[in-house]
Amino acid sequence: MPALPSSSPFPQALAACADLWRGDELGAADGPARPTGHAALDAQLPGGGWPVGALTELLQPAPDAPLWPLLLPALAAAVAEREAPVVLVGPPHEPFGPALAGAGLPVQALLWVRAGTAAERLWACEQALRCAGAAAVLAWLPQARAAELRRLQLAAARHAALLFVLRPEADREGASPARLRLRVAPSEGRPDQLDVQVLKRRGPPMAAPLALPARSAHMAALLAAASRRRRMAVPDAASAGGGATVLRLDPRRPRRTDFQEAGHALAGAVVAA
Repeated sequence: MPALPSSSPFPQALAACADLWRGDELGAADGPARPTGHAALDAQLPGGGWPVGALTELLQPAPDAPLWPLLLPALAAAVAEREAPVVLVGPPHEPFGPALAGAGLPVQALLWVRAGTAAERLWACEQALRCAGAAAVLAWLPQARAAELRRLQLAAARHAALLFVLRPEADREGASPARLRLRVAPSEGRPDQLDVQVLKRRGPPMAAPLALPARSAHMAALLAAASRRRRMAVPDAASAGGGATVLRLDPRRPRRTDFQEAGHALAGAVVAA
């Protein structure tokens, strides 16, 4: 298509439309957004954060790939503000309690739902979104289809919930109704770093991923302190003829909470120690 001549009134008319969105620019958010806690990422997202009442899809190379450092700031803020739990549907492993608590998300605020089949996970996710007492929902749905994701998108919109759906990176080329879609993966050769790339947003895709810390500041400080203690303990143990001192952090399991005692809709499906 030939370019419009400089004398054409159309470019000036378009520039005067404040509500006009150009495809090569970052668009405005359609609704409220919650800051991610990462300034560099907020600058790349419409509204400056995670969309509230919309589906955010996170693609990972493996189900157990690092994820919590990306989501912890927003989840901790949502729990503190709403005094409501974060619902985990089908996570691949138990979260490490001390690390979450150190970042402001107490394990008592987690409701872990074990659901074996894809249908059970979808049902649990929909029920959690309908609960006004849920601050956010994280669901691992590797087998979800586009039509099923649209149902979750509608449920999140009706109840103004934070919804994160975790899916395999292999689904990257498939269609998705998600308002926001990101790829999250460990950085090659940098265990302390996450590569986060926005694949879908109201605006152009990102050309290169962002480098975000793979550990919270609190967890990094704990690991540094443990490393120093190990270095100090090894010479003492050697001089005494014993083995090196081993330091262990005792992970705590999510336990029965006030949310469950109050008759939460998902209490029957929650695993409690």
